Amino acid sequence: MMFDLGHHSVSALHRIAVPAFGYPLGGGIEQPNVAGENEREEKTMISLKTKLVALSATALFATTAAAEMPKTSDGFPERPITMIVPFGAGGGSDQVARAMAAAIESVSDASVMVVNKPGGGGLSAVPDFMSAPSDGYTVFMHLDMAVASHAAGDLNLNPGKDWQPLGIAQLTFSQLYVRSDETRFSNWQELVDYAQENPGEVTLANVGASTTMEGVNLQLLEESAGIDFRVVGFDKPSERYASLVGGHVDVLLEQPGDIRPFLDGGQMKPVLTLLQDRPAAFSDVPSLADLGADFVPLMRYRGFFTHRDAPEERFSWLAEAVRQGFETEAFQEFNKKKFMDVVESYRSPSDAETLIDESITTYKTVFQKLN
Repeated sequence: MMFDLGHHSVSALHRIAVPAFGYPLGGGIEQPNVAGENEREEKTMISLKTKLVALSATALFATTAAAEMPKTSDGFPERPITMIVPFGAGGGSDQVARAMAAAIESVSDASVMVVNKPGGGGLSAVPDFMSAPSDGYTVFMHLDMAVASHAAGDLNLNPGKDWQPLGIAQLTFSQLYVRSDETRFSNWQELVDYAQENPGEVTLANVGASTTMEGVNLQLLEESAGIDFRVVGFDKPSERYASLVGGHVDVLLEQPGDIRPFLDGGQMKPVLTLLQDRPAAFSDVPSLADLGADFVPLMRYRGFFTHRDAPEERFSWLAEAVRQGFETEAFQEFNKKKFMDVVESYRSPSDAETLIDESITTYKTVFQKLN
């Protein structure tokens, strides 16, 4: 696997700057109703009554939901909770953080403020989290990338031991994508043939660090398929997406939920699913079993943490807020749109610790195998 820019090699943590692209949303203007005056007045009264009933029901639901949350002896939380996201706005981590923040607010009286602190492959925000007071008012959204970094020795903190998991809210798989109008290869086999005929030419946008879930999966895939991509690393998800759509790279490795707008908009299409079997949502896309690949791909998971020495009562409140937030209709619908319903996503604090411990063992084994 190569990491370079033109004729100059770069480290895995270096990024290539690409221009930002905007994609305006389409829309239309609804024409006014031309019914008579009396009919309009009647409809207006019905509409107002409907809205009042809906508002009353919403208020009743909110009050009921908030009452179900555990009460703390000190009234926590009495001020906004800060949720740190170690990646830029617009990516999958930012999206799930904001969805969970809204869900927590819907089941409680709490206010949650999301703060993006991108850089360093997701590690630059760790000091910000660790230096914040251990009072429960700071929540850290992170993912398996921190676990991989710990296993690789790049992060001396163990997310399952030195941080306190509040719960895992997403568990998903990866895919390889190309532009929908790509003419050199329109499916996986054509991509493999082209890459083998033109070694080192096909560029692939990925996260900056090679010791991540994406980096490890890519190495296992290259080894299995006998191809070699030229990897271009980006810290910001929006840069990765723009690099593919804008023609700056040829392939993107990402999770389907994170780039769903591009799938729905017809700008990208998947050519390979990194699961052994084809999920129903992508039944027409080849999976690893179709390739005869025998490796077990690593999964992407995103969770929420607070400080290990946060007050127990406040930790319990936060964990329950994450659990109830996960179960809200809005968050369930969000996860469904992100293809997070293919496998069970939620993990309790104790189950999250188990998942992290098992992942660390897996990563260390894979790192040894791949040297």
